[in-house]
Amino acid sequence: MKHITFYFDFISPYAWLAFQALPPALQGISHTVTYKPVLFGAMLKHHGQLGPAEIPSKRDWTYRQVQWLAHTQGIAFQMPASHPFNPLGLLRLAVASQASGLPNRYVTEKIFKQVWCTGQDAADAQVLADLTAHMAPSRDPQSPEVKQQLQAWTEEAIALDVFGVPSLVVDGNVFWGLDALPMLRAYLCGDDWFKGPAWQAVREIPVGVRRS
Repeated sequence: MKHITFYFDFISPYAWLAFQALPPALQGISHTVTYKPVLFGAMLKHHGQLGPAEIPSKRDWTYRQVQWLAHTQGIAFQMPASHPFNPLGLLRLAVASQASGLPNRYVTEKIFKQVWCTGQDAADAQVLADLTAHMAPSRDPQSPEVKQQLQAWTEEAIALDVFGVPSLVVDGNVFWGLDALPMLRAYLCGDDWFKGPAWQAVREIPVGVRRS
């Protein structure tokens, strides 16, 4: 049985789509999944990148594409009232839901649906308060322990070479994005391609030019 760690941030529409697509993508494969919330913004800062929603033309395309993907895949989807938004409250709520800091699938889905299925302001204080009251987390989302745990999950992901969300890590290998699910399935099914040199050889390709 393989174990998969699903790193996500509620701010990402692709994470919501991948979350919904994961069970059918792995149907028939013996596996377990751990869901770990991370702060995507901290990853962007670490790697010196802009988020998709911080580049106007890319932002427009992203919103068009995720709505199309949801439409074609039959996944419930509605853009939140504003995006990007500050996801910290939602991430801390997820971490606070269990003493281990690892939300189960039910909790993760509940929060994802609040963001990507209601059309509300995902960062609105009252919305967050109502959701928190409904979820009744085992710990205070604003406690130092919860904040430190979220930071720890984020630092762990970065140390594993995770650079974006959603990312799925198995056997130390990172599979990034919704469109990596078929590749992940092939790996778990023992596709011989992964036994060849291609996976590691990319690290040896010389960099031809660097932008100043």
